[in-house]
Amino acid sequence: MQTLARGPVMADVAAFELTDAERARLLRPEIGGVILFRRNFESVAQLKALVAEIKALRTPELVIAVDHEGGRVQRFIQGFTRLPAMAVLNDVWQEQGKDAALAQAEEIGWVLAAELRACGIDLSFTPVLDLNWEQCAVIGNRSFSADAVEVSELALALQRGLKRGGMNSCGKHFPGHGFVEGDSHHVLPEDKRDFDALWQHDIVPFVHMSAAGMDAVMPAHVVYPQVNDQPAGFSSFWLKNILRDKIGFDGIIFSDDLTMEGACGVGGITVRTELSLQAGCDIALICNRPDLVDELLSEWTWDASTQPKLAERWARVAGQGLQADFEALLQTEAFQQAQQRVAVLATPKDVHNGVKVGEAY
Repeated sequence: MQTLARGPVMADVAAFELTDAERARLLRPEIGGVILFRRNFESVAQLKALVAEIKALRTPELVIAVDHEGGRVQRFIQGFTRLPAMAVLNDVWQEQGKDAALAQAEEIGWVLAAELRACGIDLSFTPVLDLNWEQCAVIGNRSFSADAVEVSELALALQRGLKRGGMNSCGKHFPGHGFVEGDSHHVLPEDKRDFDALWQHDIVPFVHMSAAGMDAVMPAHVVYPQVNDQPAGFSSFWLKNILRDKIGFDGIIFSDDLTMEGACGVGGITVRTELSLQAGCDIALICNRPDLVDELLSEWTWDASTQPKLAERWARVAGQGLQADFEALLQTEAFQQAQQRVAVLATPKDVHNGVKVGEAY
């Protein structure tokens, strides 16, 4: 095992086990983490073996993350509890009351995190803190609610559950993706509201979550032209002036995927990476294009002195507790009862526009 500090790039791998080329790539000092996808999952046993293989490469271990929110965005299905879309918790709030909704949000977070930690995975990019303005299909029922206070309270409860399960939270997509119509995977959306409108509504959950110990944030590939002419993930105004200085967030900032169409307008992958880090991101996330990771590594020299807090921030999103303890937890009657209660909340609402769970985004 090689001793090597975690660098500022999160990459991915192609399939169920590492190739020689991937091992070499993941040993580059620029790499600090790995994001997994549906294509990396065949079974729980295979997933554990892949995670162990990645973590055996170097120390400190590479941080392993996944988009595993629930609803449409759940990468691992077989052998995992089917998680509901977060909008289901709004239904619970309306039908059974606030306390019931908060209790179920915390339980979802606990089940979500503990099942992933039992496989050695460190972080799920969750929760979605965007408000559901009912005009952004890519957010939709991934959002808890249209109400900023309700989103905040449900997200805080989910965060408590995640922490019980050995995992920290990552709020997305700062300062809010819910008002735009476009999908930033395919276009660069514009939100034409002014700063006050964003501050009074969409940013509220990020303020509350940050104050309560949220350890990671992912910005939106969205432009807010009344405020700043750069997409949030490339904007020092949004990331430094507002998120760091005004809100006081000191955790890790992941770029959203730099291969998405919403990121491509600023230039090639090296330019995208440099601009995102200069704007205030700690980590450049590059998904589904290993050729672009290799292009970046061949062209770009990372200066570690420009990111003096990187090691500390990476450590904040590394999983807590021992994998074996979470494996044992999954066998307990109390946890299995929680799994059953969470699974009951998963409904046909979790299929959206014909896209099935685990396949989208």
